[in-house]
Amino acid sequence: MARLVIVSNRVPVPRPRERPQAGGLAVALKEALATREALWFGWSGQTGPRTGGEPTIVTIGQTTFATIDLSAEDYRLYYTGFSNGMLWPLLHYRMGLAEFRREEWEGYRRVNAAFAQALVPLLREDDTIWVHDFHLFPLAAALRAAGARQRIGFFLHVPFPPLPLFRALPQCNILLRELAACDLVGTQTETDAANLREGLRSAGFDVPVRAFPIGIDAEEFAREAERAVRGPEARRLAGSLGGRALILGVDRLDYSKGLPQRLRGFAALLRRFPEHRGRVTLLQVAPVSRGDVGQYRALRRELDELAGRINGEHGDIDWVPVRWMTRAVPRATLAGFHRLARVGLVTPMRDGMNLVAKEFVAAQDEADPGVLVLSCFAGAADELKGAILVNPHDPDEIAEGLNAALVMPASERRARWTADIAVLRRNSAAAWAEGFLAALAEHAAEPARAGGW
Repeated sequence: MARLVIVSNRVPVPRPRERPQAGGLAVALKEALATREALWFGWSGQTGPRTGGEPTIVTIGQTTFATIDLSAEDYRLYYTGFSNGMLWPLLHYRMGLAEFRREEWEGYRRVNAAFAQALVPLLREDDTIWVHDFHLFPLAAALRAAGARQRIGFFLHVPFPPLPLFRALPQCNILLRELAACDLVGTQTETDAANLREGLRSAGFDVPVRAFPIGIDAEEFAREAERAVRGPEARRLAGSLGGRALILGVDRLDYSKGLPQRLRGFAALLRRFPEHRGRVTLLQVAPVSRGDVGQYRALRRELDELAGRINGEHGDIDWVPVRWMTRAVPRATLAGFHRLARVGLVTPMRDGMNLVAKEFVAAQDEADPGVLVLSCFAGAADELKGAILVNPHDPDEIAEGLNAALVMPASERRARWTADIAVLRRNSAAAWAEGFLAALAEHAAEPARAGGW
C-alpha cells in the first residue's frame, strides 16, 4: 500500500499523556492512519526567525510527523491575516467581516510555497498526497511547480460559497487555478461541491469535485460517553443540576457558530415558554480560539454580556439559567456531558459539517435519548434527519425548537435517534477517509494536470 501523506496547516504531534480535545482532523483520520504508513506534514505551531528550513521529524508507530516553523511576520500575514481575516469569513458567507490586504495575500502564497519546498524532498514516487483545508488552497500548484508528480487530493472542511460571493475575493481566479492542480477535490456537502465546481469551471478548469461528508466513530464515542457519564466530572455536573434538564452547546468561540443567536434563542425560550423557567439549564462550552483577532475578542465581550443579562433577568437564588465556560474541556469529559444532556443545541450560521452534532447523537442512551436542535445551515443537517432543524437568524424559531425538544415524548425521541444513529454508523470517519482515498486512486495523476494542469 502506498504511503499516505497528510498535509494540514497545523500538525497535531502527539505528546505523552496528552488527552485529545473535542473534534479535530486527528480524530477524523485516526482509522486511516492506523492501517497504513503515513507522513503528516505542516506547521509546528511555533514561530521562529524564518519560515521553513529543515523539518523537525518525529516518528510514532507507522506515522512520521514533519513540521516547520513560521516566522512571526509570515504567521501574521498567512494565518492571522489572509486565512482568518479574509478566507474564513468569505467561505462562511460573512463578506462584511472579510478584509483583503495585498501583503497578506502575498504572504499566504509565500508560506504555501515554503511548505512545498520543505515537503518535496520528503516525498516518495508512489506517495498519495492529501491536502486539507483552505489554508492550503495553493499548495498543490506549489508542489507541481517544485516537481511533484504524485496524485494529490484536496479536502475542504469548511463551506464554499456561491460563485458571485467568492468573486468578491481579489485574485480569486488565481486561487482557483492553483486548486486545479489537484486530481480530486472533496467537500462536505453537495451544495459546497456544486459551488466549487462552478467556480473552477468559470476559471476554465474541469477538476473532479465530489461531496464526502466527514463522519465520526460512533461506536467508540458511545463507549466513551458510557464511561464518562460515570466519571467524577459528569457526576458533579449531574448533581449540580438538581434534576433540571440540561441543554448543551459545545463550540469553539467563533462568529460562525451562532453563539449570540443561541443565547438569544434560549432567552426567548424562557420568555415565551415560562413553564421551563427554573427547570432547564444551558451549559455552553466555548473555548477561546484566535484570541489575537479583534473580531473574536469583541465576540467574547458580547457573549459575556448576553449571558450576564439572561442570568440577571431570569435567574433565581437557586438557579443560574446559563453556565458559560471559555476554557477547553477534554473530549472524553464532553462525551459524558453529551450523554447527560436532554437537548444538544448546535446553531452555526454556516458550517461545513459540525461533528459536535454527530457526537451528541452518538453519545445518547438508546433507551432515553436526548434531542438534537440543529441549524439548517450546518452540513450535518443533510444527514441528521431526526434533528429539529432551526434557522439561527430567528431567536423565536430556536425557542420553539427547544420547547419541542424538551416536551417530546420518549417514543418520538427514540425514533428520531434510531434513524440518526444508523446514518452515523454507516457514514463513519473510516468510511469517509477510505471513500475519498478510493476516489482519488481512480483519478490517478493525469499527465496533463500533473505536468502543467
